[in-house]
Amino acid sequence: MWRNHLAGRPRRRGYRAALHDLRATRPHRPPDRGAAARGIRRARRPGPDRGCRVGAGAGADQRRTEPVTAATVAPEPPEAGPLAVFQNGGFLRLWLSQLTTQVGGNMVLFGLTVIVFDSTKSNTAVSLLILSFLVPAVLFSAVAGVYVDRIDRRLILIATNLLRGAAFIALYLAGTNLAIILLLNVLISTFTVFFAPAELAMIPVLVPREQLLAANGIFTLTLNAAFALGFALLGPLVVNVAGPEAVIVVVAGLYFLAALFCFTLPASPPPPSTVEHPHDGLGVGEAERAVGSIFTQLREGFAYIRANRSISWSLIYLAVTASLIGVLGVLGPDFAQDTLGLASKDFAVVVLPLAFGIVTGILLLNAYGRYFHRRRVIEGAMIALGILLAGLSTAGPISRLLQRADAAGGIDLSAITSLLAVVVVIAFLAGISYGLVAIPSQTQLQEDLPEDVRGRVYGVLGMLVSVASFLPIIIVGPISDLVGTTAVIFVMAIVVMIIGITSVVTRGPLRAGDAQPASDPGNLDPIAIALGADQPTDTQPGETATTDQPPLDRVGPADPTDRQ
Repeated sequence: MWRNHLAGRPRRRGYRAALHDLRATRPHRPPDRGAAARGIRRARRPGPDRGCRVGAGAGADQRRTEPVTAATVAPEPPEAGPLAVFQNGGFLRLWLSQLTTQVGGNMVLFGLTVIVFDSTKSNTAVSLLILSFLVPAVLFSAVAGVYVDRIDRRLILIATNLLRGAAFIALYLAGTNLAIILLLNVLISTFTVFFAPAELAMIPVLVPREQLLAANGIFTLTLNAAFALGFALLGPLVVNVAGPEAVIVVVAGLYFLAALFCFTLPASPPPPSTVEHPHDGLGVGEAERAVGSIFTQLREGFAYIRANRSISWSLIYLAVTASLIGVLGVLGPDFAQDTLGLASKDFAVVVLPLAFGIVTGILLLNAYGRYFHRRRVIEGAMIALGILLAGLSTAGPISRLLQRADAAGGIDLSAITSLLAVVVVIAFLAGISYGLVAIPSQTQLQEDLPEDVRGRVYGVLGMLVSVASFLPIIIVGPISDLVGTTAVIFVMAIVVMIIGITSVVTRGPLRAGDAQPASDPGNLDPIAIALGADQPTDTQPGETATTDQPPLDRVGPADPTDRQ
């Protein structure tokens, strides 16, 4: 019946070709070439009169034509570049929270260092202060991860910022009481242990997948830049203008501001409870299992290091560089006072050029690192770092020697031969050497870890590096109180230099695993998105990782193995 109905319908001009056996095919008409050049016809909107053509007229035919442009036939490309993620309001507020808390934390570290040293005149007390910042991160990180997965992360961010702000107010009221300062500092650092994983877990909630790399790069860059901005620049500035106590008040305000930023973020509830992962109770059992897993993972980490000696040297390099920053924080005020003849609050004259030197080292790696062997860059920079630290400990004799040469020449060069100028130049060059050791070592460690165990083992190895850096911080304070800061810095310089020379001698000629350039801009790394730091390389498809290779005289293909 429906076939007869369709066959009996009147012919309509412009209708589609007839169905087979029902209607004769419309005779072929040559295309209108002018129509194709003028525009394209868009589909008619659906409606009750779709397909019905009424009389002629301006408004009768609902078909419209528009010029053919690139925007018509191709979708508009998304915005590119690492800074495009800042157009995301949620991410911008989360990043502002990170910026204020990281910069504020480094500012208060500088202020408390000045307060503790001025009130005790003891490097041992400064060592205890630095350890009160570091130890909670190692002890409570696993427990914090359990509760971050069980509570709304937005609430964790708000609560930890408010609690830290209140603790800083109490710290201001504590005055110079060392015991209360250390106790409150441990409490603040414990709150920070809960804040950090919740902050990182919020990034995928706020940022689309295609912008995660840029977002993580910005967070990593902010984490590294906050030390230079807070500890070396803003902290000393506030201390010199208003005193170290004013720093604590300013930082408390920054943390309350960060809580306000986090209050505007969307909720991020934990995943629903399941039979395998229930959320009932206080999570004490889960926390106990997490703490127990730390020791299990530490044993696995040590076993992996023994079975893969290729990563041991990267760990040594990273432990040395990590401990140097802590040692500098311990000895800085005493060095500024005894060696430079400045006030303890003026040891920023060493820290600030050191921070600028580190940034310069990263930029040099990005620009010229591809022309040098990575291992040789690390070893050469390690030896240079030892020499420069030795020069820093003997800056006084070096300055006097330059001043005598200046007097004999008859040219006034006092501005560049003074003790302060010599210290600034040496600290800047030491910062460059530090960057040339730390960044390639981090990259080498990433490459040496197999992908299937990289996340688990790398976290354990990072903890081992942190623990290894504690020992120098613990011992340099009491020793410097006995023999002096200059002698301790000189001995530390000799140790760093010996490590670099030992690496050159014991590891021997370069092999395939050592032949990567110090910088490989062909691969993506989060921090490289924001600043252009050194990036890891991988073995090319079809290559076989080997361990017994002849010495190389030039940079060869990337090979992630290093069995020396």
